[in-house]
Amino acid sequence: MNNEEFKILLRFFKALADESRLKILGILANQECSVEELAALLQLKEPTVSHHLAKLKELNLVTMRPEGNARLYQLDNHALQSISKEIFTPEKIASLGEDVDTEAWESKVLRTYIEGNRLREIPASRKKRFVILKWLASKFEAGLNYQEHTVNEILRCYHPDYATLRRELISYQLMRKENGVYWRFVQE
Repeated sequence: MNNEEFKILLRFFKALADESRLKILGILANQECSVEELAALLQLKEPTVSHHLAKLKELNLVTMRPEGNARLYQLDNHALQSISKEIFTPEKIASLGEDVDTEAWESKVLRTYIEGNRLREIPASRKKRFVILKWLASKFEAGLNYQEHTVNEILRCYHPDYATLRRELISYQLMRKENGVYWRFVQE
């Protein structure tokens, strides 16, 4: 999502993050109304309704047409559909998270549970345990076969409960075992 689209999306959500504006859009989706009518329907003061309409007009969500001394407002369906088609696509919404450091949480878990290249404890949380197990799995070279005693020796360097860690590596499918031979499993 480019910067301009991001700003439009932000303005859109800010504009609609108000109960009165949402109600105004709902009313204008069904009928044209003047500021006076909207104020009466919503039990708001006319200047307040005018302020809300100005915010909605900034996004081109409402249109206004003069009729005598009154101005009639209506939802602009085309503008709403345009925003929906251009900005509310799964790809555009997914791109909102591109600037986020997706590994920040895993780094925090590693800092919490690892001290001086040793595992303080095995996390109880499955999600945190998976982060630790991925770290431990990285200590085994992909494509190499290991005997169980070698796996135990490597794991013992990081934590005394090597048997639990070995079983967990298998359970989380980070390592495989067949006929007493272990290898690091790398999903493609």
